[in-house]
Amino acid sequence: MQNELTERFGIEFPIYAFTHCRDVVVAVSKAGGLGVLGAVGFSVEQLQIELDWIDEHIGDKPYGVDIVLPAKYDGAGEMDLDKMTGQLQDMIPDEHRAFVRQMLDDHDVPDLPADEERGSGLMGWNAATAVPQVEEILRHDNVVMVANALGTPPPDLVQQIQASGRAVGALCGTPAQAGRHAAAGLDFVIAQGYEGGGHTGDIGSVVLWPQVIDEVGPLPVLAAGGIGGGRQMAAALSMGAAGVWTGSLWLAVEEAAASPAQIDSYMNATSKDTVRSRSYTGKPCRMLRNDWTEAWERNDTPDTLGMPLQMMAVHEAMTRSGRYPDKAQAVAFNPVGQIVGTMNKVKRSADVIFEMVEECVDSLERTRQMLNVE
Repeated sequence: MQNELTERFGIEFPIYAFTHCRDVVVAVSKAGGLGVLGAVGFSVEQLQIELDWIDEHIGDKPYGVDIVLPAKYDGAGEMDLDKMTGQLQDMIPDEHRAFVRQMLDDHDVPDLPADEERGSGLMGWNAATAVPQVEEILRHDNVVMVANALGTPPPDLVQQIQASGRAVGALCGTPAQAGRHAAAGLDFVIAQGYEGGGHTGDIGSVVLWPQVIDEVGPLPVLAAGGIGGGRQMAAALSMGAAGVWTGSLWLAVEEAAASPAQIDSYMNATSKDTVRSRSYTGKPCRMLRNDWTEAWERNDTPDTLGMPLQMMAVHEAMTRSGRYPDKAQAVAFNPVGQIVGTMNKVKRSADVIFEMVEECVDSLERTRQMLNVE
């Protein structure tokens, strides 16, 4: 399964695994795919610890890192992180903070210990954080690519990454966005359809993938959104994709850092149990529907804010639900795509890779036989 990108990155299979768990990154890359660590939420110091750990455990295998630098966000242009944080905190209405606390208290989610660091909730959705993250990322020799989850990276960042010999790409939800990525000189584009987990656009994958491939060809395109196995992988490759960008698959593997309560929420969900909501990040983000997402949709509750204000406004919910996951699933942030309906067994990451490849090959062979193609 070799093509331009797999040869460039030195991987066996065109499977790219986005995850916030370093153990999954290592397991996927060792199995022949490319593990991609999500850097958002890590300070530069924390990111260094994660990447150093990966370097120590991954051997000579490559991996990637995903950053989040939106094209538009409140506070854009300010590079002093402390100053930006203060300015943004002042922009958050008191009613939002009060509503968050009331929701948590109503669902009996315990408060944090008094001596625990609370943080601001400004989790890297800005240049002041992302630029130093990239500088740290480029210190690690096994990193072969950097992807941006929201928007086209700034020209100087693109140049910096490419000058180091790494590839740089970005996600998109429309052909127009893909065209802007191509015009900026990116090395690849990730086309994520409506079905995907996390931040998604309005176009379904089967419609979006070929449109993006036609828009930016011959630039390599990775297909994302709704890929839960080898059959979806075969469909993407048949349309001309250079590989598949997967995320939800890795939330409930053996190596994942998710709590038992969070994994159970995925195992028990159907594909109808997800919703796109702005209630945690300020941008449309697919997650499990729960009391939290429903509450923010009511007419008698505050309107969601933009990014990153909403994330900062609900930071208390993020920290308290993360600390007490067994008591907070009704208000927890569980981003996942519609393939959650097929996530019904915890598996090793390597087994997920091998099963996907086998199913993909079988699907393509079955198609060849059905068409009676020699």
